[in-house]
Amino acid sequence: MPTDLTGLPVAITGASSGIGLATAIACAGAGMPVALAARRLDRLEDAVHRITALGGRAIAVRCDVTNPADCRALVDRTVAEFGSIYSVFANAGYGIEGPVHSVPDEDFRALMDTNFWGTLHTIRPALPHFFAQGRGHVLICSSVVSKMGIPYLSAYSVSKSAQDHIGRAMRLELRGRVHVSTVHPIGTDTEFSQVVTEHSRGPRKARSPEGFRQTPEFVAGRILACLRRPRGEVWTSTPARLLAALGTAWPSLADHILAKRFEPWRG
Repeated sequence: MPTDLTGLPVAITGASSGIGLATAIACAGAGMPVALAARRLDRLEDAVHRITALGGRAIAVRCDVTNPADCRALVDRTVAEFGSIYSVFANAGYGIEGPVHSVPDEDFRALMDTNFWGTLHTIRPALPHFFAQGRGHVLICSSVVSKMGIPYLSAYSVSKSAQDHIGRAMRLELRGRVHVSTVHPIGTDTEFSQVVTEHSRGPRKARSPEGFRQTPEFVAGRILACLRRPRGEVWTSTPARLLAALGTAWPSLADHILAKRFEPWRG
């Protein structure tokens, strides 16, 4: 039987735009009270107004996921406002582009601080509540690149792979008590590409090809379906999943395809 999500609160990081915002709207439409978290409070408040105007329940919480105290406050605020917390979606993150040998250490560390450590900071405060109430659902926004190293997106690929691995480990560690799902989107039509450009040092090369992109609303629909019927991994593209599996089973073929897709970065 699918889970009735009505009245089950969810906290979502990175909820000011893209997949996070689309998921917040989808969850609110399904009757879930939503705590939207991000650093841009003005955008969060606009989203809250949009949700409440449609009859949903939502709050805005300013949160920098690199700060564990902010993430604890997000969970505490969710529980205080809605009486409990059923799910947490660790979605905040960004990408940088550049060859492995030239990405500055400080840039790599900053990305891991947000994408990887921010995920742990988001999840950990929610777990005691899940254990106490005997149910809960952890969602982690990983990526299709979690299963393969993409040239010039090594730092981002590493962070997504790390999220994937902790999600898989937790899925087994918490089996029977808490659902844990990793989400693996392909390229999405969001401001993510602009953010990558802003954080990168050099010309962009690793862009998702046309026809290999989805809307954040499409991804949000798959996430909502997972909340209703939990499963370990959420893939938004079957061809991408098959390509990732083929690349893992046959690395030389994956290298050949990627080598043709990306020319060496000069400069």
